[in-house]
Parts: sequence; C-alpha cells; structure tokens
Amino acid sequence: MKQSLKASSLWPFIRDTYIGLRDLPQLPAAYLHPWRREAKRRLAALKDLHKGKRAFIIGNGPSLKQTDLGKLKGEITFGMNRIYLMFPEMGFKTTYLSVVNDLVIEQTASDLAALELPKFLCWRSRRFFNPDQFPNSKSPNLPTFIYTTYDSPRFSSDVRGRVWEGATVTYVTMQLAFHMGFSEVYIIGVDHNYETKGKPNTTITSTGDDPNHFSGQYFGKGFRWQLPDLETSEMAYRLARQTYEKAGRRIADATVGGKLTIFEKVDYNALF
Repeated sequence: MKQSLKASSLWPFIRDTYIGLRDLPQLPAAYLHPWRREAKRRLAALKDLHKGKRAFIIGNGPSLKQTDLGKLKGEITFGMNRIYLMFPEMGFKTTYLSVVNDLVIEQTASDLAALELPKFLCWRSRRFFNPDQFPNSKSPNLPTFIYTTYDSPRFSSDVRGRVWEGATVTYVTMQLAFHMGFSEVYIIGVDHNYETKGKPNTTITSTGDDPNHFSGQYFGKGFRWQLPDLETSEMAYRLARQTYEKAGRRIADATVGGKLTIFEKVDYNALF
C-alpha cells in the first residue's frame, strides 16, 4: 500500500500535508518571532541583490590548501561552517557565511556570535544563543535565521520560507545564492570525499586531527560531528543544477581534484 501511494501523483501532497501537520507547533515562532521577522526583512532586501553577477561558494575540503584563495579577494564569496579558521591565511573574510548543522553551531556558537559579517544560520540553532546577546532585531551580529528542515526534497528559489537542507550546508548556500540573483556560481573546496567512513548521519567524536578538512583543527580532537550523507547530497545537487539551468543560470565545479561529478568541471585559475 505504501509503495503504491508513493508511485501515485497524490504522494507529494500526502507527504507535504503530513510534514506540515507535524511541524505545525513550530510554525508560529518560525514566522512570527522577532528574530525571524528580522530575517525575512533582510532576506527580502537580498532578493536579486546580486542579479547577473558571479559568486564563489567555498567548501572546507583539504583541496583548499592547493587553491590560491588570494584570487578571490574582491569577489563575492560564501563561506560555510568553520571557514573562519582560514580567514587569517586568506587575508580576507568571506562576504557571507552559512551554517546549518546543529552540532557545528552548538560547539562554535561563541565564535559565530562574534563574527562581524552577514551570517545565515538554521532557525533551530537559536537555542544555542543567549537572547541577551541580541536584545533586539537591530543588535550587531544578530544572525539571519533561515527556517531549514530535513524533509520534503525541493529547491527554494526564495529562502524566506521553508528551505530543505539536502544533507549539506553547500546546498542551502546554493539556494541562498539563487535567492540573491547570482547567474554564475562556482564551488571550490567541495571535495566530496571523506577519509572517515561510516553510516551516514552517525554522530562521532574526533579522537585526533581532522583529515577531512583544510585544517586538522577543523573538527579536531573532542569535536562532535556527523558523518556525511553523500547520496542525499548528490540528490540535492542535481536539484540545484536543474533549477539553475532552467533559469538560464549556471553552477560549475572548480574544486581542485574534487570527487563530485554532478556539475560541469572548470579550471579554477582560468576564471581570473
């Protein structure tokens, strides 16, 4: 019965109705809380702000060590998660920062609160911040909270509503870039390859230096993190590619030696 429902045209409606009813208790705050109202105001101002321009989404893979990031100075860039550890070496901050994983935000909340740049965090993560840090919607460094969820795969061209995470902050960032109007998006440092193996989404604690990112201290000893779900990420990336292409836009992969095969590959150095 379940399989026949999934095969029918009614399945998306049934699925979305179930998810909507399940999440109903969260919705008032997700749309009416002062922090979320401010987020929607900011996101409205960002809609198509960079129409026709190009942007770079910077992942956190080891390949960043083989990438001349100095070339990005003056470009519009999206950083993700703990990329700020590399800011001193880069010589500049990314234009924007996005973080949606609960474990990452929980363990780096003080770092994120102190960062002076526009940052996009998942709405769930508000619990990791003291309201006294941001007594009102005009408080310096208040994150822009996005209502992200794990369910119902889709690509949101307008991120003021619900946004599917697609098992990776990179996918959320692609949706942000589309919302802002970028016509060309290049990803770098998205290696799509992890030395640490195991069941996707399993929470583990690092026992030594991190071999999966640009720095051994990224998810260093004692840091709790979740093993990647590369299959779901690939499904999300296909949605992103299709949406961009349908709109006459482009995502290309300029990662040095990356294992991702969803997007057109381009030579990073040839972009400058």
